[in-house]
Amino acid sequence: MAVEANAKQVDPVANPATVDQKTVDSKAAEAKKKKSAAEQLKSVWPMIAELVRPRRGLLAFSFLLLLIGRLCGLVLPAAPKYLLDDVIGKHRANMLLPLVLAVLGATLIQGLTSFSLTQLLSKEGQRLISELRKRVQTHVGLLSLNYYDANKTGALVSRIMSDVEGIRNLIGTGLVEFCGGILTAVLSLVFLLKYNAQMTGIALGFLVVLMVALSRAFKTIRPIFRERAKINAEVTGRLTESLGGVRVVKGYHAEDRESNVFSRGVQRLLDNVLKSLTATSLMGLTSTVVMGVVSAIIMFIGARQILAGHMTAGQLFSYTMFMGFLIAPVAQITSIGTQITEALAGLDRTREVLAESREDQDPERTIVLKHIDGAITFNDVDFSYEPGKPVLDDVSFDAQPGTVTALVGSSGSGKSTIIGLAAAFYKPTLGRVTIDGQDLSRVRLDSYRGALGVVLQDSFLFDGSIKENIAFSRPAATDEEILAACRIAHVDEFAERFKDKFDTIIGERGVKLSGGQRQRVSIARAVLADPRILILDEATSSLDSESEAYIQQGLKYLMQGRTTFVIAHRLSTIRQADQILVVESGRIVERGKHAELLALQGRYYELYTRQHGLEENLFLAPGEGDKVEEKGGGSRGGGGGVPDAVSLIRGQSF
Repeated sequence: MAVEANAKQVDPVANPATVDQKTVDSKAAEAKKKKSAAEQLKSVWPMIAELVRPRRGLLAFSFLLLLIGRLCGLVLPAAPKYLLDDVIGKHRANMLLPLVLAVLGATLIQGLTSFSLTQLLSKEGQRLISELRKRVQTHVGLLSLNYYDANKTGALVSRIMSDVEGIRNLIGTGLVEFCGGILTAVLSLVFLLKYNAQMTGIALGFLVVLMVALSRAFKTIRPIFRERAKINAEVTGRLTESLGGVRVVKGYHAEDRESNVFSRGVQRLLDNVLKSLTATSLMGLTSTVVMGVVSAIIMFIGARQILAGHMTAGQLFSYTMFMGFLIAPVAQITSIGTQITEALAGLDRTREVLAESREDQDPERTIVLKHIDGAITFNDVDFSYEPGKPVLDDVSFDAQPGTVTALVGSSGSGKSTIIGLAAAFYKPTLGRVTIDGQDLSRVRLDSYRGALGVVLQDSFLFDGSIKENIAFSRPAATDEEILAACRIAHVDEFAERFKDKFDTIIGERGVKLSGGQRQRVSIARAVLADPRILILDEATSSLDSESEAYIQQGLKYLMQGRTTFVIAHRLSTIRQADQILVVESGRIVERGKHAELLALQGRYYELYTRQHGLEENLFLAPGEGDKVEEKGGGSRGGGGGVPDAVSLIRGQSF
């Protein structure tokens, strides 16, 4: 159902001017809400702790393997001292074999621990991504329609599928490699201080300068990564819309325009990526220069120490290798730190989604309806989507079980909003909506929504079989119940002609079926649900006469004994409604039955005669002039002195 008076979102990708303004606004907002690394980590820490808690044993074992592997990794840089000074320098050949075996054994153990860590953490990281995706999707599915109105489908897809990817760098191999690098650096520092404290102090001075520079660089690139996720969501959203509306795009020969819109979005994404690459390249350049300077200083001082007899060649060789083990983690910070920064940004966006309140967690909704008769009452209801922009004003009416309430009026008058309130998609701003005397805003949704059945103008079908789409409303239904619903909705009349019958795959949104066939599947779905409250949003519009006849038969069965709401633009379809509410500018301006409203000669009369006035418009929608059976028998056309359209065509009158 369309929602009236909802602020139309401007596509930031399609409109460059909007992009510029949005960029200014987003920068201003970013300046207000800019988080430091510590603040960002603090905001996502509860989520990280929650994810880590069930994996504490695995992580503890992983860190044990890490410690063993890193200790074994230090055997190789320590070995040259003994090789050069003892085995070669002092001709102790008996030390050669044990030394080689020690290096081989340590290398083997290091390789096995590395393999085990990758297997354990990489696979657990992927399991965690899968778990988090399911959690976010479940949460998003339980959010209110207000959230969906404010966010594009593609952006939500990006939140569910892309933002959680970086979590593996926090829980998986990325964080462990980071910690392992720090552990190796600390252990190497102990050996370096033992060998030569003077050279080590000089090297550490340069490394501190490098760490400060990298820290400032990360502050620069953190907002870039966060902005990249937003741009990616916008581009994905626009692409999703374009692919979903491909028939409209081709119908208006707009392929080039859509290509240009997508190209502009991709260019924004590319600019962001290039900006981050420039920053990371500068970080890499800084690291390389600093390490080169440190290496040159060690070479100079080390050579002088050997010449002065304060160091041996073996000690300098081992010292140089240990210095490499100290510097390497600093170089890794550029890549691993970037990954962790990106992961924190994605996790922060994921936290924002999970922080949204779910519909079923509303503390006010405590009433459980064990049985629903279907009496819906609106008492002085006001509603607005945004403060200060009222959509409904003082709406009151009763809809009793077994009756049909039709809503008519011009587009944007508030009809779909009334239906949205009746379906508990929204809460009234003022007034009350009640179900069987209970305030609907306090009723638990799981006890109410199960009694709803919806047939929309644009029937949404999934890419599956006819049978699967019908069973969507009640998955536990038997084949006999599904077939019975198909017969009532006349689905069997076309499904039986297909090769796979009810197992025929109908394509995305049911594209392999005609409009009338899709609508019949939608009605069969509602029949199977056996709802107490039925919502029909122009369920027979834009159909040929034969399809409309079949659908009207299905709807006639479906509406029996239920509280039915009908939104109608084709007024010929609601002549037999128990009450017709004429809605204009958010108010009910007229109410009554068809004949009564025609007799008033007010807004309903104006709408009805405009549709049927052939003097002004000789075009009829399919089925528009069909005669409708009265409840008491016989037939009539317009009623209330308004000629039937078919009678006018034939030159007849009442």
